[in-house]
Amino acid sequence: MSATPNAAILKAIESLNYRATVGDVASQAGLNINLAEQGLLVLASQAGGHLQVAESGDVVYQFPKNFRSILREKDARLRWQERWEKIWRILFYLIRISFGIVLVLLILASFLAILAITIAANSSRDDNNGGGFDMPNIWFSPDFFWIFTPDYNQRRPTREKSELNFLESIYSFLFGDGNPNADLENRRWQAIAATIQTHQGAVISEQIAPYLDDLGTQSEQEYEQYMLPVLARFDGRPEVSPEGQFIYQFPSLQTTVAREERQWLPAFLRESLYQFSQASSGQITLAIGLGVTLLVLALVLTAIVSGGALKILAFLSLGYSAAFLTIPTIRYFWIKGRNQKILTRNHDRESRANFLAQASSMIQQKLAYARGFAAKHVIQESDVIYSSDRDLIEQDIDRSAQIDAEWQRRLEGRSQP
Repeated sequence: MSATPNAAILKAIESLNYRATVGDVASQAGLNINLAEQGLLVLASQAGGHLQVAESGDVVYQFPKNFRSILREKDARLRWQERWEKIWRILFYLIRISFGIVLVLLILASFLAILAITIAANSSRDDNNGGGFDMPNIWFSPDFFWIFTPDYNQRRPTREKSELNFLESIYSFLFGDGNPNADLENRRWQAIAATIQTHQGAVISEQIAPYLDDLGTQSEQEYEQYMLPVLARFDGRPEVSPEGQFIYQFPSLQTTVAREERQWLPAFLRESLYQFSQASSGQITLAIGLGVTLLVLALVLTAIVSGGALKILAFLSLGYSAAFLTIPTIRYFWIKGRNQKILTRNHDRESRANFLAQASSMIQQKLAYARGFAAKHVIQESDVIYSSDRDLIEQDIDRSAQIDAEWQRRLEGRSQP
């Protein structure tokens, strides 16, 4: 059974307008050169892609714009993966809102249980006294019911706006909104590859360091060992200047197809800070209030029941309310520590970027030597001498005519005085 194509390669091909070299895809997706080449071959065989060979011997991969549809028709696993992604989005949404639903249900159940016990106790006492009973004074905050209405935000104009609804905000208050740097490694390698391509395949370590984390010990930094993973990933090789300084050349990233220049590249890799919650301050206050309400109701219920199902309800409410208030508290202090480390790493990378921007004489010397290895080979459609989507004999005939025309042009040029 054929391998499932790499999703990063699929996105890269689409962003590259369905025509790219191995270096283009490795740069766009931040993939290892070998993985990019293997993935392109798999994709070309499964999606009806074509190989184009330039006069220089470089290979360009050309794909039809409907290659995703072709893949879906051929690969059952890809179809199942897409279906599962849709199903999981629905399941995960249900999981997210379930915490808010359970909270509200426990509050209502605990309140009604306390109300029923109170009424029963009053009825028993009044029966013993031979009179009626007074309904206990219960105060309902109108806001408590408004939280279930679609226009709750509009009913509270002074409340900070949030894109999350009430049930979603409960999950966000409890567990946050995920890792803001989940794509950090992809961004890192994309930025490194873009830097290499921007400088035409020849760079110095100081140009790469702002996108890396720990550079190692002083000795490791002196010998630039942190560049080894970059060399391995993008098929690079080190060169040594007459002064004994390292520069790094990446031939695979020096070949590209004609397209627009890359957009703005950040000076260094910046990690995003963790947010406690994307819920608004009003929603967070409401969540805390509901958690405290459930805790109070659970304590009251625990005190007035002796056993049975209500005792189970009391323990469930007590445990849920305790966890509901404890988890965000622990997470708050964990986020503070995590963000401090992120700020430190961002500061270190920014310092490296500033060191490069200052361009000391040593940096300028290394950059000048690197420029001697810089090259950019753009493969145009006119450079293609063979394409797998056309008959070989037909291409040989066209190629023969092209060669004859080129020789004729050269002969005419020489014959002119």
